[in-house]
Amino acid sequence: MHILLAASELHPWSKTGGLADAVAALGQALARAGCRVTMVTPLYRGIRARAEKLGGLVDAGWPFSVPLGATLMDGRFWKLQPEPNLEIWFVENDGYYDRAGIYNEAHLEYPDNAERFLFLSKAALLLARHLPDPPELIHAHDWQAGLIPLLVRHGSLQEGWVRAPKTIFTIHNLAYQGTFPLATWAQTNVPPAWLHLDSASHYNQVSFLKAGLTLADALSTVSPTYAREICTPEYGCGLDGLLRRRSHDLVGILNGVDYGEWNTTRNPALGAHFDADHLAGKALVKAALQKELGLPVRADLPLFTNITRLTDQKGADLLLEALIAELPGGRFQFALLGSGDAELEAEYRQLALDFPHQVAARIGFDPALAHRLEAAADFYVMPSRFEPCGLNQMYSLRYGAVPIVRATGGLQDSVVDPREDLELANGIKFHEASSTALAAALRKALALYAVPEGLAHFRANGMTADHSWDQAAIQYLAMYEDVLHGP
Repeated sequence: MHILLAASELHPWSKTGGLADAVAALGQALARAGCRVTMVTPLYRGIRARAEKLGGLVDAGWPFSVPLGATLMDGRFWKLQPEPNLEIWFVENDGYYDRAGIYNEAHLEYPDNAERFLFLSKAALLLARHLPDPPELIHAHDWQAGLIPLLVRHGSLQEGWVRAPKTIFTIHNLAYQGTFPLATWAQTNVPPAWLHLDSASHYNQVSFLKAGLTLADALSTVSPTYAREICTPEYGCGLDGLLRRRSHDLVGILNGVDYGEWNTTRNPALGAHFDADHLAGKALVKAALQKELGLPVRADLPLFTNITRLTDQKGADLLLEALIAELPGGRFQFALLGSGDAELEAEYRQLALDFPHQVAARIGFDPALAHRLEAAADFYVMPSRFEPCGLNQMYSLRYGAVPIVRATGGLQDSVVDPREDLELANGIKFHEASSTALAAALRKALALYAVPEGLAHFRANGMTADHSWDQAAIQYLAMYEDVLHGP
């Protein structure tokens, strides 16, 4: 089976969040399973230089032009084959992609994002249509690739594309919909009659995401619970009616973890190594991190951590309120790594000043520190208002940090609370999106820390859980087979 994966970001070449990790790891897992995988993504600034470590990008010898409205836009393909069965095709257009950011700079969206990702979509279709061994299926990810199913459908019905591939569209976060003015439609070069409520038209605008939802042959999202949630008004972001109508085509598959990167036994970011049967190294990592962050080195106090975007979605405000309520007791330490809302950044900095012996706040992005925070933590806190999948809770399970999560999306699917199954328990859940409910969950964690054998039971369950991408790939392969050969 030959599968083309199209995405706007791809770890380790480009990344703003979990999309990059998920697409890269899925492609690798499919290649290991014996599929031929072609991945298509933009050639952003800096990628070419970083690829030199792997021998450099190969010029595919394929300069191309695609129309965006009345204008022909030029591009070029560059290739990399990092492992057997897997090729990455980078789409070059310096005007679109040679920029300081992927989607924005200084928190301001690029005004031509519609053009930039329409260009990516058309480049992906050019590959799919003209490769000597064309893909049988295109798997498009998130709004940036949302027009691909529409363009494939149009090419099949009106442009003589006889063996057009089937399409799958994956929603990584329904809240981001790629919505642009109606004038954007002219750049698709698809007749105006194709813009209607059953394609990309959404409240008198063009929605790239809705195009994917309406015209892909099948839909997936990144956890079973999120698949159910987005069919409700509370989580459906105005598209729940459409998703209910297509619910028979929608599958929720929990993202996996790349245990090659997220591991505790051969990790250069950690000063000591450990596993489920040998936890002495975890205590050493905790002590070293406390010293690194300027916190008192105390094994008797549990360490809570959080690595996050400081936004309402992630419940950063709820966590702040819960910490303010619980910190005066002096019973725990807390360390944060994150950035986002400027007001929340300032409030977390102030919290660290108010509680210098209990709180450390690092504002920014630091991948190596993220590994140390996961490995040092006794408890990892994820109070998200909604969370399509979430990855940090699965990282924390493997790293022996007991996750404290709100029961939503992938958090619900990957964490087991003792009230659900005491034998398999590996975390603590709360349900109401409030600081009061979160504070109660923090107190439960403190009680668990006071019972070493109970904490060891939770840790053992978490560290031996299998959330690998190989498990997710099996489910995706079954979905692909249904799309290609089903009724």
